[in-house]
Amino acid sequence: MDILKKIRSAGEHGTLFEVTIANIEDWINSNFLPSWALASIEELVEKEAWKELNNRFYKYLEFGTGGMRGRTIGELITKAEKGIPMEFEAPQHPAVGAATLNDFNIIRATIGLFHYCGQYLHKKPVNNEAAKIVIAHDVRFFSKHFCDLIASTWVRLGGCAEIFSGPRSTPQLSFSVRYLSCTCGVVITASHNPPHDNGVKIYFDDGAQIVSPHDIGIIKCVNEVKLSEISPYLNKKMDGVMTLPLSVDQAYLDGLEENILAPELFKNNKPRIVFTPIHGTGGIISLPLMERHGIEVISVRQQMKMDPRFPTVQSPNPENFDALSEAITLAKNNKVDLIFGTDPDSDRMGVGVADGDGEIQLLNGNIIGALLADYRINKLKELGIIPQNGCHNAAILKTFVTTPLQESIADIHGIKVINTLTGFKWIGEKLKIYEEQLKKYLLETKGIDLSYDTTSYRKRSELLLRYSTFTIFGGEESYGYLGTDRVRDKDANAAIVIFCELAADLKSKGKNFIVHLDELYLKYGYFLEDLLNIYYEGASGTVRIKTILDSYRSNPPTKMGEFEVTNITDFGKQELYDSDGKEIPKQDFYIFELDNGYSYAVRGSGTEPKIKFYLFAHEDVSEPSELIAVKRNAATTLKRLIRAIEGDAHRRAG
Repeated sequence: MDILKKIRSAGEHGTLFEVTIANIEDWINSNFLPSWALASIEELVEKEAWKELNNRFYKYLEFGTGGMRGRTIGELITKAEKGIPMEFEAPQHPAVGAATLNDFNIIRATIGLFHYCGQYLHKKPVNNEAAKIVIAHDVRFFSKHFCDLIASTWVRLGGCAEIFSGPRSTPQLSFSVRYLSCTCGVVITASHNPPHDNGVKIYFDDGAQIVSPHDIGIIKCVNEVKLSEISPYLNKKMDGVMTLPLSVDQAYLDGLEENILAPELFKNNKPRIVFTPIHGTGGIISLPLMERHGIEVISVRQQMKMDPRFPTVQSPNPENFDALSEAITLAKNNKVDLIFGTDPDSDRMGVGVADGDGEIQLLNGNIIGALLADYRINKLKELGIIPQNGCHNAAILKTFVTTPLQESIADIHGIKVINTLTGFKWIGEKLKIYEEQLKKYLLETKGIDLSYDTTSYRKRSELLLRYSTFTIFGGEESYGYLGTDRVRDKDANAAIVIFCELAADLKSKGKNFIVHLDELYLKYGYFLEDLLNIYYEGASGTVRIKTILDSYRSNPPTKMGEFEVTNITDFGKQELYDSDGKEIPKQDFYIFELDNGYSYAVRGSGTEPKIKFYLFAHEDVSEPSELIAVKRNAATTLKRLIRAIEGDAHRRAG
């Protein structure tokens, strides 16, 4: 073909990577692409859009910490992809490419997942069921289309597929996998990524994101799917796909109630809040849950509409304070206690609290998590669920890059802390381990086959404390929190009502959040964190990120700024174990400790083209009069460290 000659010529001139050429040739020669897809590739070649072709074909999408995620709309949209303009000015077809999220990669992943589920079910003692999947989607471009495409493919392969009547949140998908007794679940979302991205997150029968051995097994099965197998499934057939009744929504809504430890607090101390789902799914469950408890909610009207463009924000990420500016403006005109913002798939929650003057102060994810962890420990002790002096069988689950303040809180309360790698899937894995330990013990020693999800929260906690480990709270610095184990992923819907309960508790004591937070610092020590993100886009960016990460192992820093590096933890090389004695999987992730007691961590993002640096400050403080100076010193020192780390990283990138 003429097109292949031009592609090879571009390779000879160094404008296309060898792997790009190989992948394009593979796609063209496998004869599975419809005419519009071939026309798209031809147009890019004719325009000599070599950078765009490299970005689309330099690799195959892989499963990272968030599953499979990438661009679904190219930086350059071809005429064939644009086709007939769709709602919200969307192109008719997603971007063609091995490295983009499109029909072809979706179908290939679905076939591989179905084959893996078949192998998994075949190994069970009783195997008389077809693989059953439940699929949810958020509001993003092509989310509904990809949801239907997976369901259609799954049923045509011989499985059972269930979908929701419209967009739903990621935590509701996690809950529904267990509630509906599915083999696996999928949610179509790219969380808080830019509008041009989308993704696929895979959950297994425990309701948590896939970890080993499932992730490795699924990847193997997906890689075994030939491109020629894709074409029969490109045309959707929805016969046999079941749309779930509203009773499934009700079950999730009812299940969230066990996150509330002291519902009586809402009787006389209801917080007044401003809420925004930032054009996403957050209002579907969060609003009725708050209204059920009489919490007065003022919604950011212009952001209630589900819109994949996220037109009122630069980024639909509640981690970015700008995303909550509309909520802050609304709060200024209404005397409120809190503002909440959730990301498009409602697994992350951002919070603003009223200070003593009624002004809204935004909290970061580390502070939010520490406030919730401390509250739940104290309330569970007050209720007699955990002993006053603590218990080694009660745990806080957090990632290594989440504030050490939670460890200080847990230590003083006599509670175990489990640190995991970044990604809530590792917290979900812990919940599964604790559940299985309990069920195994009861079955082997007492002959009891425990129905875990129908056992009340109070009874589960009692049994876990006695025979396994009871999770008090799970969280990560990137605005993800979990109150109970009915859901096996971060849950903004649950986190909102938990935070409302904390607000009601403080209100009953005549306190505001800023005063309360200073009380925690005086009790546990002052901790401050900061985050540096360095972006490297596209195929060349991936190489630069790898170069930086590899250099920390081959040429580790001995000094950063004015501080000496006193210890290095290399998670890709050392054998490391968590507090349960479980080995931590190898990963290109590093923690550097400095001679002033501060530290920083480095890892590549699993969902975005960036490298992330997490900085941690810790200062001892005993008197309120010391706090202002301690806070100022920590913030100033972290700023100097950020400049030093950023300069060092760019030098390592070359």
